[in-house]
Amino acid sequence: MIGVDAVVVVAMADEAQPFLDRAQVVGHATQVGGAVQHLLAVDGRTVLLVRSGIGLVNAAVAGASALTASAPRMLVSAGSSGGVGLDVHVGDVVVADDLLFAAADATTFGYALGQVPGMPERFSSTPALVEAALATTTGRPLRRGLVLSGDSFIDGRTLPTVRATFPQAQSVDMESAALAQVAHLFGVPYVSVRGVSDLCGPTAGQDHTVRVDDAAERSADVVLALLATLD
Repeated sequence: MIGVDAVVVVAMADEAQPFLDRAQVVGHATQVGGAVQHLLAVDGRTVLLVRSGIGLVNAAVAGASALTASAPRMLVSAGSSGGVGLDVHVGDVVVADDLLFAAADATTFGYALGQVPGMPERFSSTPALVEAALATTTGRPLRRGLVLSGDSFIDGRTLPTVRATFPQAQSVDMESAALAQVAHLFGVPYVSVRGVSDLCGPTAGQDHTVRVDDAAERSADVVLALLATLD
């Protein structure tokens, strides 16, 4: 088992690239299941970068596999997201306080909407990591709040329902809540830091494709600045 400062999980190659570009040392790519892992040295920190593939199951499997093979100080969800909060803008970086599964509904058994049976009502990022991320001086506009995750890409067709169901939500992605659940089960400090690539409107797919690189860069800026603050 290797000791690392952080396991950083991204879904796509575009989201991994900023970390690879900034690393002074990049280890050989290792495939574990469907995920690709690189051991990085970045500004004196050791990072196990994991490209999980898109979606909740891919993220959970990749995150759990990485945690069983390493002893990280934290697990981080990085990359892009869609903005759903009314005051969220493209280019913002959303740091999750709490995380829910957008499609989870066991309310007939008394669970809260978005809660997985047997799990906490909400998963939470580790408060100290949230505050440290928000205190970074990257110049990126930072927001904090509720993040939703699901296996559906949110666009103009489904955005009104998401906003009506979860009015406090700031952003949506397809991995962060699954990684939060993995961190909860493993007892590992966790934070989600995602750049906003689109606003989940009628052209969300096109907007995401055009802006995912920039969103990933913004996320990586904050994540690496957060790692730099570690004692």
